[in-house]
Amino acid sequence: METAFVDLFKEQGYDYVHGEAIVRDSRDVILYEELRSFLRERYEADGITENEISAAINHLESTEGGSVYAQNTEAIRLIMKGFAIKREDTSKPNLFISLIDYNNPKNNLFKFVNQFQIEENHLRIPDGIVFVNGIPLVVLEFKSAIKENTTIENAYDQLTIRYRRDIPSLFRYNAFVVISDGVNNKFGSFFAPYEYFYTWRKVEHDDEEVEGGFNSMFTMMQGLFRKERLLDVVHHF
Repeated sequence: METAFVDLFKEQGYDYVHGEAIVRDSRDVILYEELRSFLRERYEADGITENEISAAINHLESTEGGSVYAQNTEAIRLIMKGFAIKREDTSKPNLFISLIDYNNPKNNLFKFVNQFQIEENHLRIPDGIVFVNGIPLVVLEFKSAIKENTTIENAYDQLTIRYRRDIPSLFRYNAFVVISDGVNNKFGSFFAPYEYFYTWRKVEHDDEEVEGGFNSMFTMMQGLFRKERLLDVVHHF
């Protein structure tokens, strides 16, 4: 399953890297160098400084405190709408920061990472994470369709019970999650009941709907995870 999704994300133009290849503190859920690189390039013409980049990232991370849901609500608001930071040079007006370039998908850094170890309350290794500009927007959990007594509902439980308890910081920035065994492929809000998870049924509006099966995996990848579509969902969902 992981291999199939790796290949499908590559087909959509995402960079791929195995989690073990990323040098980082295992407590970090943001790929800081990617986020800094995006902000540095996006606001180069504004003369953004390294301290201002740090201030922008600190503002995103200041959503700590309260429930996971409350943290997520605030972080996603910042990711969707952007925010202003004060300049080091106080004679300059505040600089408005957008963490994602929604108008130009090609200006963003899309990456799919599998086996990304996170150690918070307990060590956990999510099967797959989609990062945009270093921000972990989507978490994927896979199960085997041929393994007895295992369903995608088990993947749902893994995410919403064990991962929520053990690595809650990962879901501070989460837009949605995906549960899949290849045959059954569904997505939904991390905070939604299982019955509110759905199949992405068509790539384009006028396509014939796909009910399920392996075709639903391709429909999800070509529809939901096409770069401009993913950004549209994150921006407006």
